[in-house]
Amino acid sequence: MAAPAPPAGELEREQAYLDTARAELARMRTSAEQLDASRASDAISGEVLSRVLARRIASLQDDPRTTLFFGRIDVEPADGPAEQFHIGRRHVSDEAGDPVVVDWRAPISTAFYRASPADRMDVVLRRRFGVDRGRLTALEDEHLREPEQSTATAGSLLAAEIERPRTGPMRDIVSTIQPEQDEIVRSDVAVSVCVQGAPGTGKTAVGLHRAAWLLYSYRGRLDRSGVLVVGPNRAFLDHIGAVLPSLGEVRVGHATIESLLDHGRVRAEEPPEVATLKGDARLALVLRRAVWSSLVPPTEALVVPRGVRKWRVPAYEVRDIVDELAARGVRYSAARDLLPQRLAHHVLLEMERAGDSPDDRVQDAVARSAAVKKYVSSVWPALDPQGVLHRLWSDPRALRAAAGDDLTEREQSILLWAEPARTKGAARWSRADMALLDELDDLLRRLPSLGHVVLDEAQDLSPMQLRAVGRRCSTGSVTVLGDIAQGTTPWATASWDDAMRHLGKDDHDLVVLDRGFRVPAVVIEYAARLLPHMAPGLGAPVSVRDNPGRLEIRPADSAGLDGEVVTAVERAAGAAGSIGVIVADANVDRVSRALGAAGVSHGRLDRDHGDDEDHQVEVVPASVAKGLEFDRTVVVEPAAIAAAEPDERTGLRRLYVVLTRAVSELTIVHTEPLPEALRAA
Repeated sequence: MAAPAPPAGELEREQAYLDTARAELARMRTSAEQLDASRASDAISGEVLSRVLARRIASLQDDPRTTLFFGRIDVEPADGPAEQFHIGRRHVSDEAGDPVVVDWRAPISTAFYRASPADRMDVVLRRRFGVDRGRLTALEDEHLREPEQSTATAGSLLAAEIERPRTGPMRDIVSTIQPEQDEIVRSDVAVSVCVQGAPGTGKTAVGLHRAAWLLYSYRGRLDRSGVLVVGPNRAFLDHIGAVLPSLGEVRVGHATIESLLDHGRVRAEEPPEVATLKGDARLALVLRRAVWSSLVPPTEALVVPRGVRKWRVPAYEVRDIVDELAARGVRYSAARDLLPQRLAHHVLLEMERAGDSPDDRVQDAVARSAAVKKYVSSVWPALDPQGVLHRLWSDPRALRAAAGDDLTEREQSILLWAEPARTKGAARWSRADMALLDELDDLLRRLPSLGHVVLDEAQDLSPMQLRAVGRRCSTGSVTVLGDIAQGTTPWATASWDDAMRHLGKDDHDLVVLDRGFRVPAVVIEYAARLLPHMAPGLGAPVSVRDNPGRLEIRPADSAGLDGEVVTAVERAAGAAGSIGVIVADANVDRVSRALGAAGVSHGRLDRDHGDDEDHQVEVVPASVAKGLEFDRTVVVEPAAIAAAEPDERTGLRRLYVVLTRAVSELTIVHTEPLPEALRAA
């Protein structure tokens, strides 16, 4: 027997409730707009209050394209009728302060995501809503106490939301969060979490929603210390940039690893062997030795002329001071800043022994004197990151001394510049050098820590890059997101324990997400053929969607490749939703010209930028595809995409990433033979 439909007129009642919620939100916004920041006690307080009010007013903006709530739970109280809570993206209250809509991050909302017939969490009914242009179009009830009473189509609205066509930036998943995802989202602020997530498991969205939940639950702490999201490239950040604002959070920083480690202009490209060595964690030991070996043991006394007298601090006393400061564990430059005052203090002791009565002003004057400044420079030289690294890569003796037993002679020869730059200002730094300059910067002066960092596509970072990110959350926590199977750099991590150790987070929770909600079964099963060849031992993800999706492989001759690509794109463009045309980086211009010549309007998502428009069709270099998603993808020449990488394993991993960007359909167009792993039955 079919399960009953919701009671007649229930949809109309819920729509009326939505109208009431919109009216209450408008009232809240009007009230906020009427507050006068100029009545603050002083100008500074008024400025701060103005900013707070501006953010408050912006957060109360209603979006008529969507609804204020997407679900409802009826919670069984100790006595009396069930209490109803409508769950939405923001809190809405009535004039008495009672909740009309409950923020999805509030503790009561946990039950909406996690309650089940096995563990009802006092929920008797969970309701989901269908939405179209800001109005409720359907509802679906799940009776947890009496499952047989659930709507016959239970689960269909959830599936429809996941598969809804998309164009433009990534959407939030606040209405479709699954129980295992919700557990990650609501992990305590003190817990560092590492998420191993297969394609389509929603790991990126989980990380962003975790940031939003943390800001809601620990706002006082994180408003002061800050939250940062680090992604692989600018195109990725543009793709995810709308998620947090849609959840009411605009005070979150976004950075790529390149912009985070911006210590100068990158002017050199290096062979993978060199870049891999520079990313090795052993370089941290080398750099530490290079910094602290700059100290010069004092051999002469400090002599400070003052008036007609000269005051002396013997070399052995200076040596004790220097050794004590170096052993304190503070940064090099911070300890150097302490040295003048320590030396001046010893001069004052000499003055007192001679019968004088100097005060603090005399000590400050001695510390600032030319004699002390010159002496400090001779025993504790001032350093800067560029100068230290320039010397290491230019001077074999300096590198040999800093390398100790950590680098072989061959490794040292790899690191040395064949033609050293004459000055640090003329140095041609590489991308790998940026992480080393960041390490040096922290050795000299401690970098400040944020309250929380979300690091996406973490598997692609070198140990030295991971250390750099770890410094940004040394006193905070981190949410690490990635997939070892999608590691597409020669230095990609093979172990999350290793990666978390480099981040300085040995104590962490490792969570595996392997249920794919985004990638359809036919696509993930096809891409998973590559796993045994590039990530042996790693389990294949499982698609949990009822819609199996569509896979089409279209061979073409070399002369007809462009035409076949155009045909595939035009067919895909016949339905609503986004289309990603993913090609080897070297073929982007060719494919873009072919589409343009055929009159197919499209954009390009290059590594560092796209344009400001949302296009249905985007041409995407394979190196930029990671983390992006499209309703339909057209993948051009898989063999060329794999061959563009420095080795077979990395090439197959890049191809695995590219093949798993589709939400509904994957079309492969090729003239070259497909990689052997894909041809297997």
